[in-house]
Amino acid sequence: MSSIITTKNLIKVYKVGTERVIALNNINLSIEDGEVCCILGTSGSGKSTLLNMLAGLEKPTRGQILIGGTDIVKLNEKKITEFRRKYIGFVFQSYNLMPDLTALENVAMPLTFRGVRKSKRMKMAQQMLMMVGLGKRGKHKPTQMSGGQQQRVGIARAFVARPKIVFADEPTGNLDTRTTLEVMWLMVQMSRMYHQTLVLVTHDQEIAEYADRIITLVDGKIIKDERNPNPKGRDFPITQEMLRSGMEGVSDMIVASAAAAAQAELQATNGLGTQPSDIETGEDIAVGTSPGADLHSSETVPSNETETESKELKI
Repeated sequence: MSSIITTKNLIKVYKVGTERVIALNNINLSIEDGEVCCILGTSGSGKSTLLNMLAGLEKPTRGQILIGGTDIVKLNEKKITEFRRKYIGFVFQSYNLMPDLTALENVAMPLTFRGVRKSKRMKMAQQMLMMVGLGKRGKHKPTQMSGGQQQRVGIARAFVARPKIVFADEPTGNLDTRTTLEVMWLMVQMSRMYHQTLVLVTHDQEIAEYADRIITLVDGKIIKDERNPNPKGRDFPITQEMLRSGMEGVSDMIVASAAAAAQAELQATNGLGTQPSDIETGEDIAVGTSPGADLHSSETVPSNETETESKELKI
């Protein structure tokens, strides 16, 4: 695989009064295209600072950050904003949904920034909501949904425009154990289906086990970089070929797999019995509809508005 993210001699120093705090100390790493990578560390390790650097949310003190061959450190604020809109999606710990917008409108927001016309972006947003098991929640506002439902809206929003890279900062930090497993399963499945690079930041070793690769930070330094031979959520029966062929019931299988995987893991680790899940299945999926297939078709993905823009990124 080719690298989609590369850092060279990355350093970040903050000034706190008269003191200099080194948040990142000479970080050199490469993340492969399509990889699920976890940046693992305790509070104060520098993991969130590193994510902010990789996503172009902060500038480093020194060093390079190459995404698809573009040194984003050299981009001005306008250019880096445009770059993020084209190539990057975010999943936040606190969901970061717009409170006055419905779930459907929140999911459609990245498409609005890309200039996708309203009828198409609403159709695409509805399809994504169905894929995360929230087809009936499109008109609900964030305050009318549980934490797990809000985070799945956040996941749908992050993936709807098919960005090359999705950054997830402590995506399950505010969720209970059952919902955490469901959310992680869904997020990993979606990134693998569409060959998107997923970069997770967490303090939780259990969450790190979903990644192909685990990079451990301590005091702003990489102390361990290892491959995970058996990442959770890797084996999944849905493929892009199946999606393109118009397989029906893809959404149902995704959410059912997430719920089943979460239940099986809870039973295996804690001996727990059946617990209710807030993932909806069955009636959420329109009969004869394949959301994944529609997302690949020319009817819902304007060639110059989503997929084509991703291909502009040199990898």
